[in-house]
Amino acid sequence: MPPTLRALIVEDEPLAARRLTELLRKQEPPVEVVGTAESVAAAEAFLQTMQPGPDVLFLDIHLADGLSFELFERLEVKCPVIFTTAYDRYALRAFKVNSIDYLLKPIDPEELTAALAKLRSLRTTTVAPAFDAAMLAEILRQSQPSTSYKTRFVVRVGEHLKAIPTEQIAYFFSLEKATLLQTKENRRFVVDYTLEQLENLLDPSHFFRLNRAYLVHADAIQDIIHYTNSRLQTVLRPPSSDEAVLVSRERVAAFKAWLDR
Repeated sequence: MPPTLRALIVEDEPLAARRLTELLRKQEPPVEVVGTAESVAAAEAFLQTMQPGPDVLFLDIHLADGLSFELFERLEVKCPVIFTTAYDRYALRAFKVNSIDYLLKPIDPEELTAALAKLRSLRTTTVAPAFDAAMLAEILRQSQPSTSYKTRFVVRVGEHLKAIPTEQIAYFFSLEKATLLQTKENRRFVVDYTLEQLENLLDPSHFFRLNRAYLVHADAIQDIIHYTNSRLQTVLRPPSSDEAVLVSRERVAAFKAWLDR
């Protein structure tokens, strides 16, 4: 029987990570999942401390704190890589050449079995597949469509219209089924967008959805306080109407990664 493969899964979607774990355990022979990581930083920590290292790295392209290619800039990845991605518009042919394989999400069990068979066959040779992380990152960058985010919002002030640049916005929040825009000068205006719509319209490097009611600009976060073991409280500037603006428990990890980028 072939030796058991040890896999590290780097994936920032918990459901996708659990599904891949289940698929690997159903392989014949089963693949041992030795760890999961949802960010570049977490994957780096795993690979630096894990002894022995994994036999294969299942690597998502977009992670909580950036592109997974940053991992190859931080340390030498000695194990083979199987990329996983939900974006078939990327130059996947290049990923095929520069890694063991790639798998489109949702991952097909038969394709996973084929990728593992390819990995096992390569483990009997001394020649590792060519890998150029910088080249793949550049292909990825060029293949993504340019994204244009909103730069201003038009609001009504009495009988007048006023354009507010996004750099003057502290945060958006929901109040009694309305969405309000809060400026850094402590003025409020109603906008005709939901917070869900605003998440797609605003540059995610500047704005973050703290919870169901608040979408904030990084400059508006004056302080961050440990609220419980798994929750964070933010102090906003200008002050919020709510006494405590908490980061949702499921968003805490992504929030920390967003702050640390």
